[in-house]
Amino acid sequence: MRLVRLRRTPNLGGVRRPGGRPRPKGNDPARSAAGGGSELSAPKAESERVVYLPPALVNMLREHIETYGVERDLFWAAGRKLMTGSTADFRWRQARQRAGVECKIHDLRYFYASGLIAAGCDVVTVQRALGHSSATVTLNYYAHLWPSAEDKTREAAATLMQVAS
Repeated sequence: MRLVRLRRTPNLGGVRRPGGRPRPKGNDPARSAAGGGSELSAPKAESERVVYLPPALVNMLREHIETYGVERDLFWAAGRKLMTGSTADFRWRQARQRAGVECKIHDLRYFYASGLIAAGCDVVTVQRALGHSSATVTLNYYAHLWPSAEDKTREAAATLMQVAS
């Protein structure tokens, strides 16, 4: 399964069906078809990327497909309209208020990036996972999360002390 437009945008884009046909793009005026509907179009080439999913999420998506079939989207609003960014924000606010959590949707992206870095992923891996145009963009936002040379030196010295004792 291929995900399209993983970054939050004015419309949420969609999920590519296993057959590869892209979902409608939503109420984006630039993509609206005559008559107010939505048209199907592939994303820009540079916006497509492979996203590596953990097995638990793959299983959740598999269950969704087994239950609803491949024609049922994950992100639809009421009345079978594509979910817009404002609808997603509204639903997110409702969910976080019920859960007593204070974070924005974009904070999840930061959480994902920081988790990749904490797990030891290198700059290029994080860049590709986030869809940044260059490693420089990634470093501009997240350089402070990678261990510094001083951190690595302290860790190496601590390991040496444990081995020597």
